[in-house]
Amino acid sequence: MDFEAFFKSELNGLHNEGRYRVFADLERHRGNFPRATRHTPDGPREVTVWCSNDYLGMGQHPAVVEAMKEAIDHCGAGAGGTRNISGTTHYHVLLEQELADLHGKEAGLIFNSGYMSNWATLGTLGQKIPGLIIFSDALNHASMIEGIRHGKCERVIWKHNDLNDLEAKLAAADPNAPKLIAFESVYSMDGDISPINEICDLADKYGAMTYLDEVHAVGMYGPRGGGIAEREGLMDRITIIEGTLGKAFGVMGGYIAASSALCDFIRSFASGFIFTTALPPTLAAGAIASIRHLKSSPFERARHQDRVRKLRAMLDKQGIPHMHNPSHIVPVMVGDAAKCKWISDILLDTCDIYVQPINYPTVPRKTERLRITPTPLHSDGDIEHLVGSLHQLWSRCALARHVA
Repeated sequence: MDFEAFFKSELNGLHNEGRYRVFADLERHRGNFPRATRHTPDGPREVTVWCSNDYLGMGQHPAVVEAMKEAIDHCGAGAGGTRNISGTTHYHVLLEQELADLHGKEAGLIFNSGYMSNWATLGTLGQKIPGLIIFSDALNHASMIEGIRHGKCERVIWKHNDLNDLEAKLAAADPNAPKLIAFESVYSMDGDISPINEICDLADKYGAMTYLDEVHAVGMYGPRGGGIAEREGLMDRITIIEGTLGKAFGVMGGYIAASSALCDFIRSFASGFIFTTALPPTLAAGAIASIRHLKSSPFERARHQDRVRKLRAMLDKQGIPHMHNPSHIVPVMVGDAAKCKWISDILLDTCDIYVQPINYPTVPRKTERLRITPTPLHSDGDIEHLVGSLHQLWSRCALARHVA
């Protein structure tokens, strides 16, 4: 087999469909977010970032930066190994205590990414609980899907946020089989929010555990940033809350919060935890500072919601179609992969606006979009420039507009 020819042929297919992804070479500058320097063959240019998952700009917050600098001066660079052998530091212990407190749970367990925390936890539960059936929302993240597959247990897919379908599938299952319902709070592409309370009611009715991925909600919602479950007073009803340190908290890593026994069980049996070098203490220190700040400061969340409302209102005024949802994610709908990439390229090259196109397989074909994520640090002028640029490009592309 001509392997090189195969690789090039597959890549050409992505180019032809308008789905080939090009990395923007960006350099963020402390204290100047959402600005960044874009490095190009023609030299550097300043751009405004509109698609970062650093939703609150905490990756730039002085308290976070200073905590990380202090930790590296105190501990050095790396963790030294896996948590089981030589890599557990006091920062890891403090971080897990903060996370348990944030979610009202007995314990927390940190991983190197949100992907790993989903994959390792769901996979281990699937492997180790005899006869477990996992009921997975149809739009769950790839890391959850891969974790469930890795678990090699019985899995049942229920229609996205469809309580009737979930109950029908729960009712049809073996009543004596252990069950787990896995779902997200905020779904990152459409920005919709799951009916957590009603799902918990079904879990109680059919004796199921609940696994809630809050990666796009932690830091963002609730009086202390505990997510949608905290905002709605439901954390005590969730068996396992999974989250990330790499989005609203602005650093890196993933975690679960649950009972002491459950966290200890995953710690003791999950290969994705056991055989992985631990997070550097610098990252753990930064995450601690970020979580502590957002537990006590409502300013970032309030300002963020104000920015989201303003952007949506201006898009509506210009008739730019965006998916209405109750979250902070603003999907501007294009519906064509090539046009979506073209708009993204023009925004970057001529308007100095960075927002990546979201194409298949991340979203279904014909629902291609620009996934815009405002932050508290975007100004009125930034919003006006973005919407004005989209207004012009919508006309050039002859795309349909929304009529209010």
